[in-house]
Amino acid sequence: MYRYDKYDQAMVDTRVEEFREQVRRRIEGKMDDDQFKPLRLKNGLYLQLHAYMLRVAVPYGTLNSAQMRTLADIARRYDRGYGHFTTRQNIQYNWIKLAEAPDILADLAEVEMHAIQTSGESIRNVSSDHYAGATADEVIDPRPWAEMLRQMTTFMPEFSYLPRKFKIAVIASAEDRVALRWHDFALRIVRNAAGEIGFEVFLGGGMGRTPFIAYRSREFLPANQIFSYLQAVLRVWNRHARRDNIHKQRMKILVHDLGQEEFTRQVEEAFQHFLSLGEDFPQAEYDRIAAYFEPPAFEQGLSDEIDLSDPAFAAWVKQQVVAHKAPGYAIANISLKPVGGIPGDISAEQMELVADLAERFSLDELRSTHAQNLVLPHVRKADLHTVWQALVSAGLADANLDLVTDVIACPGLDYCSLANARSIPVAQKIVERFADAGRQADIGELKIKVSGCINACGHHHAGNIGILGVDRKGSESYQLLLGGSGDEDTTQAKIAGPGFDEDGIVDAVERAVEHYRVIREGGERFIDTYRRVGMEGFKEAIYG
Repeated sequence: MYRYDKYDQAMVDTRVEEFREQVRRRIEGKMDDDQFKPLRLKNGLYLQLHAYMLRVAVPYGTLNSAQMRTLADIARRYDRGYGHFTTRQNIQYNWIKLAEAPDILADLAEVEMHAIQTSGESIRNVSSDHYAGATADEVIDPRPWAEMLRQMTTFMPEFSYLPRKFKIAVIASAEDRVALRWHDFALRIVRNAAGEIGFEVFLGGGMGRTPFIAYRSREFLPANQIFSYLQAVLRVWNRHARRDNIHKQRMKILVHDLGQEEFTRQVEEAFQHFLSLGEDFPQAEYDRIAAYFEPPAFEQGLSDEIDLSDPAFAAWVKQQVVAHKAPGYAIANISLKPVGGIPGDISAEQMELVADLAERFSLDELRSTHAQNLVLPHVRKADLHTVWQALVSAGLADANLDLVTDVIACPGLDYCSLANARSIPVAQKIVERFADAGRQADIGELKIKVSGCINACGHHHAGNIGILGVDRKGSESYQLLLGGSGDEDTTQAKIAGPGFDEDGIVDAVERAVEHYRVIREGGERFIDTYRRVGMEGFKEAIYG
């Protein structure tokens, strides 16, 4: 993984001290909240319903054990003993005291972490495949490119005050594990017929009040032109975006208003301008960064056999373990979706346990996922049983990856000042309703996503079953959506009909799922059945 050099460290340390001074001035009353707000947002600090919330960047979801232990220490010392992993692969803390925020940033800086650009009108944390560097289906490891893009766009003067937030994702496989086309700027690394590395480029995706799926602007962009192309995209949006209307400031709106053809034309025009300025791609810098992502020294001659005589362990391996590119190794997924738990939450003690497992059994590396889970990317198959036993003891061994209980949910009205309804209780009730392992296995892959407001932090637009909390005349109401996907076959979920109260939406989900079990054809997932029969094939079962 990438390591800070002296310039990186100096930049982050300086930023911490700058923010410490800004916090001091705010506490002393020398700055009001309107003046302080843009400064705290640039450092990942939100003011939520009950306290400040700090969102910490986890670039492309990659962590080491020392960083995870620091996150655990922060949870214990500055929060209420836990953290919350988000759909952007970050972690956030919900009970932060303003006076202590600079100390947290200083602690993060000691392990090469920060909260820069995790909020505000900026280029947010660059996300990537949580199996990067471990899976056999990738063209190359996409993380060096993600790191290059992160460095290029951090503190870049022209793009320091964007009209709205801007999200980038980079993958290198045909299988989409980051919801690629729901991003403003999305890249899939590909090889052309000549064997050259380049990018398939998608523009203008996003969720929220007006969801759009990104369109493909380039089938193959040469790798050494990517920075000019990104600058061109940002310049066109930055120049024309609606700064007068907060609901129309995302790039997806400009793409919609101009049309894909005209937006692409303007991007290409700006792109040619940037290319004309000279060398686009610093090969030496890429080589420097890529060296940090060289494949680990995997042991040779390891056995691929796994003793599956323990039924509980066998069930966990079947659902949570994914093939690795190196013989004798496996990718182990850790669920943060236990029955009765809050999706994405993890205690300080659990973080320390995962850090220990990463250090001992995963070449000192772990990942966070956009589905609010964790990954140990490099585990010897011979060690899987030991890892599983440790996870069992810590309450982290649920075998539910991509099943009906692997629910994504935003914090909702329990924490967020923007929310209209609670997300967490709905997610918990769904998990409890479908807790039976045999039932989950029979249902198969089914991705449920819950948002507490139209901003869609729970990705409800991309849920096979999506749930959106709304305010209905002062009461919490929940809309049911069907047919969404964040995978390579991206689709937008549609509202099924009238909304439900909290218990009613759980019942409605169950009716939809049970109807699927009745009408599915051989081998069909829920999304396959929905695409075959459409909304009308489910409405009567849901509403009667």
